[in-house]
Amino acid sequence: MFSDDVWARTAKLLRAIHEHPFNAALGDGTLDRERFAFYIVQDARYLEAFAKALATAAVRAQDPDEAAFWAQSAHAAIAAERTLHAGYIEQYGLTEADLSGVVTSPSALAYSSWLQAVALSAPYPVLVAAVLPCFWVYQDVGQALVSRSTPEHPYRAWIETYADPEFEAAVTQARAIADRLATSEHADAMAEAFVKATEFEWLFWDSAWRLEQWPTAQWL
Repeated sequence: MFSDDVWARTAKLLRAIHEHPFNAALGDGTLDRERFAFYIVQDARYLEAFAKALATAAVRAQDPDEAAFWAQSAHAAIAAERTLHAGYIEQYGLTEADLSGVVTSPSALAYSSWLQAVALSAPYPVLVAAVLPCFWVYQDVGQALVSRSTPEHPYRAWIETYADPEFEAAVTQARAIADRLATSEHADAMAEAFVKATEFEWLFWDSAWRLEQWPTAQWL
């Protein structure tokens, strides 16, 4: 199956995601608030682009069930941005002025822009492969971390979001759609899109760990 093949192809990268200092500290609850707040702000902005890509998939899907799934997923992405992220932002005492002052990082902008470009210009099966890692990698990380979290864990709400059985069901459905679409005509391009999106997932967490800024800002 396509999904099994690309998961095996990215095995080393997936291990690097799990072992990244950001996720290691997130798992044991020692991740400092500045890095997590930076991540949440960047993720909220990425989710806007992700939701648009999912909505595009809903429009382009020919199967009514697939269209409904992508539309529901787009709604869920917006809901996550407005609830989970808003809750954490309120918890950290950040104001709208604080948020507007956080510049979108190069990695967040690159991932969002690439995903929207795929949504607008690539075949529908390639778009499906491009959005799949944001489902599957997050579920994989969430399930790995949930066993390590306690009720007092500062990031338990984030972890439980992606370890939730309902989210797992969405991942299973997204995988099934990708597997169905991976014909000989599109399989190679789909695999390339899946790998690239998984690379962006690593870059996204790494940028939060480094509190990534624009190196050109010093001249502006």
